Amino acid sequence: MDPRRRPPHPLIDPALPDSISSVLRADPQALRAARLGQVPEARRPDLVKSFAIAGLLLLMAVLSSTGGILAALILIFIAVLRGLSDDPRSLRERRRVRLAVEHGDRFILPEDLDADCGDLLRRAQDATKTVLDSRINQAGLLDTIDNMVTLPAQTWQIATRLVRLSKLRAEHHRLVPDAPPPEVAEAFTPYVGALKAAESSLTRRIRALEEYARQVRRADGLYLAHRQLQVLAERTPQYEALVAETAEDAPAVPDLERLTEQAQQIRKLFHRSIDEARDAARHLLTAADP
Repeated sequence: MDPRRRPPHPLIDPALPDSISSVLRADPQALRAARLGQVPEARRPDLVKSFAIAGLLLLMAVLSSTGGILAALILIFIAVLRGLSDDPRSLRERRRVRLAVEHGDRFILPEDLDADCGDLLRRAQDATKTVLDSRINQAGLLDTIDNMVTLPAQTWQIATRLVRLSKLRAEHHRLVPDAPPPEVAEAFTPYVGALKAAESSLTRRIRALEEYARQVRRADGLYLAHRQLQVLAERTPQYEALVAETAEDAPAVPDLERLTEQAQQIRKLFHRSIDEARDAARHLLTAADP
């Protein structure tokens, strides 16, 4: 793989309940084991070791007092029970893998995608993260769509279609020779065209998501500047007092007086950037396939 390419993150269907998705997300190795059908077997009890310990304890009991016999019998029972029971860690591991097997169609791993589709999914994940992590999103200023719900759902939909594209493309490469005979080459053209059309459609959708993320990133920077200017505006009297105490710095007074006007311009620019981000979000929803 090209070292400049970053593989996508494992993706969990956002429609899954949190009680399931949190377990799947916490153990990527269990997801891979489930995908490969490698469900750990239950640990076989070590009967020889258990009964050897029990025999030793019984011998000690015989050589001890009546109270020692009772204590030894209790220890024997515990030793045999532990020998017959499964290791708790192994049990948890098997449960996680079995849960992943049960929901095998509700998660996507990097290895489920070919290189090109993996690159597209990573771009979609990066764009989604940019929007969700932005200050303006966390402040509730992007009210065109519910980003916390809509964006993960769209990313999942894109991912599932990329998986199907990867599988069909791999099958196509296995079935179709690199250079079919000229007289039948045209018969393969519609299939090649279908694969290219699907990739182009998904690429356009991801570009719309990236454009939304770009507009959000721009608005985020303006939002930070707007907040900073608000803080400075509250401190304007302190700056004016400082300048008034220093006669030679009098020319700086008009600059401070323009602070309110500049803050208003930044505020207008910020609100305009929010509108542009909302327009990009509406375009993203329009670009989504029905």
